[in-house]
Amino acid sequence: MPLDLVGFVAPAHTAVLTMEMQRGVVGERSAIRQLADEVERTGIVANTARLLAAARDAGVRVVHCTAEFRDDRAGSAFNAPLLAAMAKQPGHIVAGSESARVVPELGPDARDLVSPRVHGVSPFIGTELDSILRNLGVRTVVATGVYVNIGVLGMVIEAVDYGYQVVLPTDAVAGVPKEYADAVIANTLALLATVTTVDQIVDAWKGVA
Repeated sequence: MPLDLVGFVAPAHTAVLTMEMQRGVVGERSAIRQLADEVERTGIVANTARLLAAARDAGVRVVHCTAEFRDDRAGSAFNAPLLAAMAKQPGHIVAGSESARVVPELGPDARDLVSPRVHGVSPFIGTELDSILRNLGVRTVVATGVYVNIGVLGMVIEAVDYGYQVVLPTDAVAGVPKEYADAVIANTLALLATVTTVDQIVDAWKGVA
């Protein structure tokens, strides 16, 4: 366990963020099959579910960062190739639809919060996420979800820019191809976050209730 991990993830000032762990992204309705297959292969959903269960038991807040669109796409910009590709898929993660929902293994639990966005590729800019976290007294975020290539990378960079300590459990994030995701974690995210595992974080919360 990293030396400072217990202090970093103390329940009084920690929240777990999930990034786009939605049925239309990583679940059975995924529009990015390669990513969904990697999530399934690596057991990211089960690992994250275990982390969230431990978080809730320890009194650590869980915030699901989701992407959603209006059916007519009004108010959303498609100014990147990935976003433009998503726009061409009718009904993809429309607000209130099944594909926009968090995968059932992760909730949301009644104690969780949801921070949706209708634009961009990362969870802080132009959303209520920073205000939510500050109002909860959060100083450390545990970053989970997909995908390392874009969304998780953006989450970590933005969290650091907003002044949060970031902890990254490598077995609760995924990217494609795996070799590239591993390189991003080793060469970029490890410079910004405390890199650890789900088991190490769960151990840090043991006995806290």
